[in-house]
Amino acid sequence: MVSVLLFAVPATAETRIGVVDLRQALFSSNDAKAFSDQLQQDFAGTEEEVRKVQQEARTLQERLQKDGAMMNESERQQLKAEFQAKAQEFAQKKQQLDQTLNSRKQTFLEEARPEVDAAVKELMEEHNLDIILPSETVVYVKPELNLTEELLEKLNQ
Repeated sequence: MVSVLLFAVPATAETRIGVVDLRQALFSSNDAKAFSDQLQQDFAGTEEEVRKVQQEARTLQERLQKDGAMMNESERQQLKAEFQAKAQEFAQKKQQLDQTLNSRKQTFLEEARPEVDAAVKELMEEHNLDIILPSETVVYVKPELNLTEELLEKLNQ
């Protein structure tokens, strides 16, 4: 058993490992910034509409809280119904926007994956590494083994 451990230690000592923060590199890349700017342009109107509906709901709620006690029952019920309808409209619009944004982001990630994989493979070859680990799985890494900046440079080429 001891001899097996003695032979195993030198074998692992020769393993060359690098670490990258894939998320940081990808989302800091020029492509990601361009994608983010495009999303901002594409959905600026929709986001403004969602904020408008949210503000309308908030205004109705404040009016209901402030003036509700002084209103007769039918006025209060009507205002309450308006508030609930506006709150529901806000929730639906927000959910739709979030789903659309998430779908577009997922598409971006899927399209970027081959480029990221190729860049990671280049890093492995350039540094003669056996393994590149995602930084989320590593507790500590020496700065010289963190290849995130190099990955970002490759993605920006």
